[in-house]
Amino acid sequence: MTTKLLIAMHNSVLVVESSNTRWKSYESLKGNHMPQCIAFDPSNSNRAYCSTFGGGLWKTDDSGDSWDNIGKQFISSKDIMSVSVSNLEKGDKEFNTVYVGTEPTTFYRSDDGGDSWEKMSSLNNLKSSRSWSFPPRPWTSHVRYIEPDKTKPSYLYVAIEAGALVQSHDGGKTWIDRVEGGPYDTHTIATHKKIPGQLYSAAGDGYFESYDYGQSWRRLVAGLDGYDYLAGLAVDSGDPNTVIVSASQWANKAHFIDDAESLVYRRTSSSPTSDPNNNDDNEKGWNVVSKGLPEPTGTLISVLAANPKIAGEFYVVNNCGIFCSTDSGISWDIIDGIQWPKEYLLQHPRALAIREDKG
Repeated sequence: MTTKLLIAMHNSVLVVESSNTRWKSYESLKGNHMPQCIAFDPSNSNRAYCSTFGGGLWKTDDSGDSWDNIGKQFISSKDIMSVSVSNLEKGDKEFNTVYVGTEPTTFYRSDDGGDSWEKMSSLNNLKSSRSWSFPPRPWTSHVRYIEPDKTKPSYLYVAIEAGALVQSHDGGKTWIDRVEGGPYDTHTIATHKKIPGQLYSAAGDGYFESYDYGQSWRRLVAGLDGYDYLAGLAVDSGDPNTVIVSASQWANKAHFIDDAESLVYRRTSSSPTSDPNNNDDNEKGWNVVSKGLPEPTGTLISVLAANPKIAGEFYVVNNCGIFCSTDSGISWDIIDGIQWPKEYLLQHPRALAIREDKG
């Protein structure tokens, strides 16, 4: 198997690739683009998309070696905060359906691999939209994260930063507003192909799970011990009840190097779908995982990802390096043999995408 990672750094995409028993790395998409989110097309292993703040949307057809700017004539903003590709929805060509979200909050869909885009305007008609506001830029908001459901075609879950986690059941044509008791400031959303209806949310206001497609939510923070400002989230591809999150005490400690302090937590549980009202899983709580990871002080909040094709394998990226776990997040090893220049120690990686191929 050959593993390729695409990592959104401050002003480039870092391409990291395994080759036999060693790793190699190089930069692509260099410039003042500020990558925000990266997504591979599950049906086309060489195709990926990268959203950037200030530089618009980009695509690659060689797994990150070269990039083309796309969508300029359709997408009104150059500040594209999120991009996601459906696992289940096929477009008119050989590519899967692609979704992007911008700042200010606007949502687009493409069914032809990014050649054309449809603006899904009804998102902005939701009642909660009047209160959407991103704290560092309170005059605006943006689409922070997009999660196409892994079990139900056309189901979408979209995080607005800050103000709402909303959903659509028809690929973005119509929308269902946030529900009472749900997460307010979601940074990452996940679904899992083995448990239909289950949603996972890592939010600025804690960790949440839903077992009914987002109609109701449980806030599960036992064990976080005040580190309940969450950013990263990954679920074991082979076990939907094993979750890791990246956590800090508040936003400054998560995102600013002078105050940086963050941790990675792990949680396992029996299947909560059998009895959502049972509090036993919540009482089990979260556990800090630290073996092989850098010290909390000086570590910006991590980006996390699970290998979609290898059960029990996770990756963590932060300003200190790239780390891999092959035992479901219990212990970690730094990926050796790749360049990690001094300037990376001050950078805040924004996104991580994984492609796994037979080699």
